[in-house]
Amino acid sequence: MPGPADRRPIVVGLDPDPGHRMAPAWAADEAARRRLPLRLVHAEGVPTRGYRREVPPSWEEWNEALHKAGRQVLEEAADFVAARHPELEVEVLLAEGDPVWVLREQSRVAAAVVLGSRHLSRRQEVFGSHSVALPVMADTRCPVVVVPQPEHVTQEPAYFVVGVDGSEHSAAAVDVAFEEAALRGAELRALLVREPGPFRIRDEYEPQQECRRLLSEIVAGRQARFPEVDLRHEVVVGHPVKVLTDASAHALGLVVGTRGRGGFAGMLLGSVSQGVLHHAVCPVIAVPAPG
Repeated sequence: MPGPADRRPIVVGLDPDPGHRMAPAWAADEAARRRLPLRLVHAEGVPTRGYRREVPPSWEEWNEALHKAGRQVLEEAADFVAARHPELEVEVLLAEGDPVWVLREQSRVAAAVVLGSRHLSRRQEVFGSHSVALPVMADTRCPVVVVPQPEHVTQEPAYFVVGVDGSEHSAAAVDVAFEEAALRGAELRALLVREPGPFRIRDEYEPQQECRRLLSEIVAGRQARFPEVDLRHEVVVGHPVKVLTDASAHALGLVVGTRGRGGFAGMLLGSVSQGVLHHAVCPVIAVPAPG
């Protein structure tokens, strides 16, 4: 993510429920930490015929009701952020259209897009009309942060976890993970997860050593750029989703790479990205590959 020299805003998609404030809180803290503007975005979805009452109002009345509700959401969120960070530069945007499309477009000009999560079921995350996190993550130009509701319990000393697999996607995730850890004075735990293979115990030495070499190479240059970050890296055998979510249970955040842009969101993100989004109790930072 960029710093103050690059003035792209932190964008947060607002939940209309005023009780769900974890995403704007995380986004405001991040914007203040990086000295960037914060943009509060509320998208007015177009109502379908089946959603209207038995005696529907005119389109003008319906449209005005949506605008009024949206303005209230933005005003309440702006008041919340101002109380938390009075010095923060805050923009508000009331947009018409599908929330996924609106937030994808915002990702073109954002340092990061921050969303809330209610831990929907896997089917709801992929197919539900109320889920925006998965499709936004699947087609984004910047990191997407999914912040769970309610707040999770962190552990001291504070730490981030990043998943590494040797790809350009995970390399970009490692960059963001080092930045986040440095900004917060936190430790960083870099994990390369190997799924159990059909090898006998005596045949495991060579692939294990190769994974350790790969992991060391990936973190070495970045550790030189961020010497203040206390880094721990480890090769772990197990299922990637379980290992990463267990390791990040009390973390400040879990950073993972995504596969970039393309077609159907579920196929695009892959099982690990979808799995950690569904199971992690800490904020998940999904980082697309450069370009």
